[in-house]
Amino acid sequence: MDINETIKSQLSENPVILYMKGSPEAPQCGFSAKTVQALMACGERFAYVNILDNQELREGLKSYSSWPTYPQLYVGGELVGGCDIVVELSESGELTSMVKAAVGKTEA
Repeated sequence: MDINETIKSQLSENPVILYMKGSPEAPQCGFSAKTVQALMACGERFAYVNILDNQELREGLKSYSSWPTYPQLYVGGELVGGCDIVVELSESGELTSMVKAAVGKTEA
């Protein structure tokens, strides 16, 4: 399976997935930590991938998404954005709505 197929598979299997540095319990950068905080405030489970563990994925995802930095949040298979966008959506309440809608679709 090539890296784009791996990414597509991860996105289709997880309604909410965060590509980040580290893990939610031990983020390896401040931006990942802020993004995890915003996601946890939504009260729903989410998947994550530590991009520091896989150099091929780390580089491949930049091309796949046309987004050069991490973290990258995907909801419903679509790129939401990085830390600043996620925090902004969290503060407006939109992030919780997006996450709950994506999670709800898979539980139905």
